[in-house]
Order: sequence, then C-alpha cells, then structure tokens
Amino acid sequence: MNDLRTRAAGPADLDAVLAFWKVAAEGVSISDDRDGVAGLVARDPGALLLAEYAGGELAGTVIAGFDGWRCHLYRLAVHPRLRRRGVGTALLAAAEERFARLGGRRADAMVLDPNTSAHPAWRAAGYAPERQWSRWVKPLAP
Repeated sequence: MNDLRTRAAGPADLDAVLAFWKVAAEGVSISDDRDGVAGLVARDPGALLLAEYAGGELAGTVIAGFDGWRCHLYRLAVHPRLRRRGVGTALLAAAEERFARLGGRRADAMVLDPNTSAHPAWRAAGYAPERQWSRWVKPLAP
C-alpha cells in the first residue's frame, strides 16, 4: 500500500474516470458522462479524488462534495481486483481531510441499498444509515 497515493482529478482524467466507473462503480448516475464530470471538476476542483498506484494505475475514486453546508460522498468505487486492500479507506481519509479543511461538520454518503457488499465497509469507516431520511429525486435533464 506504500505506493498508493490520492489526488484530486483534473480535466485530463475525465475519460479514465468514466471508463473506470464502468468496471468498478455500482449503478449508473445521470451525471456519468463527460459533461457531468467536467462540470464537477470545473466547479469544485478538489471534489473528485482518485487513488492510484505508482505508474498511474487507477485503483479507486470518490466524490467529496462540499456545498458550504454539508459534506457529501458519492461514487466511492474501488477496482474489483483491488478491494479489501485499503484503497477505500485511503479515499475516505482523503475526503474527510478535505471536509475538515473546508469546515465541514458531518459527512453523508450515497450508498445503494442493494449494494450489500459495500455496507460493511461503510460501517467499518464509521458511517451508518439514517432510517428517518429518504432520498427524493427529480431529474432536471433528459
């Protein structure tokens, strides 16, 4: 794990991230396209965090968005062959450090209910579901 590093993604990483999510992410988001990810990186340059090994091999991603009020985690994805090796832990630590620098007080994570293999990892990192909340959505684009 000594050769794993985390860093913020830039415009040059967009295609690699999108290809990576096809292999490593659970589910598909309406924003999983070049314009969506480019907009994120342009608006909040430190939000999309990458974990990679020496040589540039992408091992994982997380979006650590802060809107000035709340800290939100999305798209925690680790390459299937690299799971259970500390990649997710490193990404969450980097995200939480970012939130602390920005003055965040609490992080929430979007975790798919059917993705039960991820639930123990989130619990081990100190996250727990809040049953009194439901996510309500309205797509704004086709």
